[in-house]
This record gives sequence, C-alpha cells and structure tokens, in this order.
Amino acid sequence: MRRKIPSTTALVCFEAAARHESFTKAGHELSLTQGAVCRQIGSLEAFLNVELFQRSRRGVKLTEAGLSYSRRVAAQLDAVERDTLSVMGHQGTNVIELAVVPTFGTQWLLPRLKDFQHRHPQVTVNLTNRTRPFLFADTTFDAAIYFGDADWPGTQAHRLMGENPVPVCSPALLEGDSCLEAAQIARLPLLQQTTRPYAWRQWFDSLGLNISRDMTGPRYELFSMLSQAAMHEMGIALIPPFLIQRELEEGRLVIANPHALASHKAYHLMIPERKAESASLKAFRDWLLVEALSYVADHEGNSPELTM
Repeated sequence: MRRKIPSTTALVCFEAAARHESFTKAGHELSLTQGAVCRQIGSLEAFLNVELFQRSRRGVKLTEAGLSYSRRVAAQLDAVERDTLSVMGHQGTNVIELAVVPTFGTQWLLPRLKDFQHRHPQVTVNLTNRTRPFLFADTTFDAAIYFGDADWPGTQAHRLMGENPVPVCSPALLEGDSCLEAAQIARLPLLQQTTRPYAWRQWFDSLGLNISRDMTGPRYELFSMLSQAAMHEMGIALIPPFLIQRELEEGRLVIANPHALASHKAYHLMIPERKAESASLKAFRDWLLVEALSYVADHEGNSPELTM
C-alpha cells in the first residue's frame, strides 16, 4: 500500500519556513531560491488541502493548522536525523544500546566503563535512562540494567547486586549524635522514592515497628534526587551506600542508622533471548558480572548490616 506521505523536500522546506516564518530565510538556510521554497510549500498545501501560511505584503505567518503541523513535522525530522546519524556512526563498530536505571548508571557503572572500553575498544556502549521495564521489540535497545525481580519475559537475567539501603541524611540533622534510633528517625521528614513506595514501611517493619506516617513525605523518582534533598536537610532518605559513596566520603551525607533493608529484589542485566549469542553482549555481560562480583566481595565484609 502506498503511504500518504508528502515529499521530504517539501517537508524540509516547510519546517525551515515555519521556524523562520520567512520563505526567504528558509531559502538561504537550504541554499534554495525564495521561489523554490514557495513552490515546495504550495505543493505541500495542495497535497494536504490545508493552508499552512497566511500570505500578505508584509510576509507570511503560520495558520493554526500550520503551527500545529510544523511542530509535528519538526519532531519527526529530528528523529529521522538522529536515526540517520546513528546508522552512519555505527559503521565499522560494534554498538551496544543499553537502557539503564539513572543513578546506578551514573554512580556505579560509568566510573567503571573505561575499563571495559580499554579491554574491548571495538565495542561502543551507549547509555539511555529507563526506570521501568519495556518491550525490547518496540525499542532499539540491546540490553537493560534495571532493578526488580528479573521477571521480564523473553529475556535472560543476570543478577548483579542487591540494594540494601540505609537511612542517610545531612550531618546537621544528627544534631551531634553519631546515630539515630528508629523512633527518632520516625519523627523526621521521611523522603520517599516513587519506584519504592513501601521502602520506609519495610524498613520499620524489619525492626518490629509500626509507624503510622511511614508512607508520608515528598516523593522523588531517582536516588540522585533523594540524595540532593537529604543533603539540603529536607529529611532523611533510604539510599544504597554504593550509590552515594562520594557524598559519604566527603561528609555531605552520613548514615543515620546502620540497619540496612535487606534486598529481595536486585539489579539485573537483562538481555533479550534473540540477542543472547551476540559476541559484543557476551563480552559486556562477562565483564559486568566480574565487576559486580568484585564490588560485592570488597564491600560485603564492611558491616554486618550492609552486606550485599
């Protein structure tokens, strides 16, 4: 079936003319004459049977239909350009498109990724933030790192590590104490994470406490947001120590209570079954598992309540 799509040249001319609200400026940008741009837009209006510009002696102005259509066209042309540049950039290289939960990607994975690049210079790893599962068939992703129970149909799951978050806050909230009891923590503003809505309830439950306000408090989607709120004395947050190592080392955050919430879920590398034999993905998988095991081994003995 033939698609009902106008010519690309007409769309490019229209996008430029809409952005400048000038056929002349669009022509300069595209190295075309003003007349050529005018003809392309005229053919587009005829194709659509819609007037896109109001023309007058003072120039041209987008109609309401033209304004709405220009926004959609611009977005689609940007997408086509990104895809084109991506294909051009992938020539002669092995590329892994990796979806990753944001704070884990920036705080744990990126500082180690240089080692993978050194070991496998022929492989390029691109990172994109995704906080929730998705259908691989609907995306260009080759793999994903996410936090959950590994129940992701059509994939192979490789466990990396648990979270085991602990209560952390600004040193100012301790008011000179080295540690806060759970009852003291319960009286502070509890910073909540959107994707772990029951975290504080589970933490208090693990200590045998029933706190009525355990699910109250401002909610943030990312651990990086939680850590910033905690550093600014907005409350106390449950955060895995390995995601805030720098903040803890520099004293901008402190562990308010060493009791960790045991991880029933974990960070996993998820690889679609149809891509499981990819040599690049195998290399990345093997490297990542070694890095995760090494990290867990180095840190599991630091505290009886901060084991992975």
